[in-house]
Amino acid sequence: MREAAFGLVAVGLCLAPAGAQFRPSDETPEQLPEAPGREETFYACTACHNFKLVAAQGLTKPQWDDSLTWMTKRHNMPDIRGNERELILNYLATHYPPRVPTRAGGWKNPFAVE
Repeated sequence: MREAAFGLVAVGLCLAPAGAQFRPSDETPEQLPEAPGREETFYACTACHNFKLVAAQGLTKPQWDDSLTWMTKRHNMPDIRGNERELILNYLATHYPPRVPTRAGGWKNPFAVE
C-alpha cells in the first residue's frame, strides 16, 4: 500500500504537461516559509522537481521520511542522512503537514499512507 501511494507521486513528477516544464528560475527559497532548513529543503527537492509539488503533499514527518527513502531507492536521489536529513524532515513536517478537512466529508490527501 505504501509503495502504491509513493508510486502516484512519481507518476505526478513525470507527467507534467509539455508546456508546463519546470525551470529552476521559476521558484526561489525565499518563496518558502522562513525557518531553519528552508534552503536545504528547497535545493534537495528542486534538484528533480518543482517545490509546488512538494508543498501540495501535506505529510507527517514519518511519511516525509518514507518519501525521501523511496525517492532515494526508486529514483536515485542522493541519500540525505544525519543532521541534514533531520533538518529537512523537520522543515517539511512543520510547514507542509497533513491538511485539516475544510468541507463536509473532509479533504483527503491522495498520497497519504494510512
